[in-house]
Amino acid sequence: MSKYQEVQNRLNQILERADVGDRVSRRIDLFLTALVIANIISITLESVTHIYAEYKTLFTWIEIISVGIFTVEYLCRVWVAPSKISGPCNFADACKARAKYMLSFSGLVDLLSILPFYLRAFFPYLDLRILRALRLLRILKLSHYNSAMEDLFEAINEERRSFYAASYLFAILFILSSTLMYFAEYRTHPTGFQSIPDSMYWALITLTTVGYGDITPITVAGKLIAVGSAILGVIVVALITGIVASSFNSQLERRNIIFEDQVRKALLDGILDHTEKADLERLRKQFGMTKRRADALIHQVQNMRAKK
Repeated sequence: MSKYQEVQNRLNQILERADVGDRVSRRIDLFLTALVIANIISITLESVTHIYAEYKTLFTWIEIISVGIFTVEYLCRVWVAPSKISGPCNFADACKARAKYMLSFSGLVDLLSILPFYLRAFFPYLDLRILRALRLLRILKLSHYNSAMEDLFEAINEERRSFYAASYLFAILFILSSTLMYFAEYRTHPTGFQSIPDSMYWALITLTTVGYGDITPITVAGKLIAVGSAILGVIVVALITGIVASSFNSQLERRNIIFEDQVRKALLDGILDHTEKADLERLRKQFGMTKRRADALIHQVQNMRAKK
């Protein structure tokens, strides 16, 4: 491996979620996480007029420094993308790897976190409020260091057939509720339900059990439709929630089984050496498992071996 590739691989390790014992990577993770949180607080406070007027210079410097760091981070991630390819990597493969990262969810988030600053610099006539709102997308950069988003998408993907079926039921109920309410209310209601799209707003709020109450039916038929929609909405929304919750629980149980299996393999010789402990710790962090839970599983396997 050339010196160039060694530097590229090491930089990739630093930018990715820290492995056990990699203090440099861990510090970079903590620094970037803290910077993202500081940015979210800063952007939020900027929307308060008197605070922004008093601390405008501070907010400006926070933005400039943050964009500078995030820009360097983005360019580094683009550069190290080929290091994720196993085996030989030619120029074409390197370009494909970089394009793949740039078009990925993480790559787009990293780009959108710095894009508003440059758009504002080159196109000063753009609406600043929209650009400020786009900057809030920086919170998604935390996905680099937390697997919550990945876990959610993985849970939905694993139960996609059930999830799609429940979503289909919700869509049918949504359309029927909107249409029926429109025909029941459009002649008599003074402001709302003047079209099916208007009724869709009411249907979505009702079916998701939010119920703002800003638009309410006034006819007997409309009230009956509202009651039926509310009851069916609770059932369907609970069904969708239950599917995702069940998938999350199955995912957790599967991770426990995998971790327990790794513990059994590590204890074949009766002891856990330093390397095995480091591997288990890395797996624990990858799975987002608490140390107490991991220690309990290790203790459980050790007790089972002792009884044998």
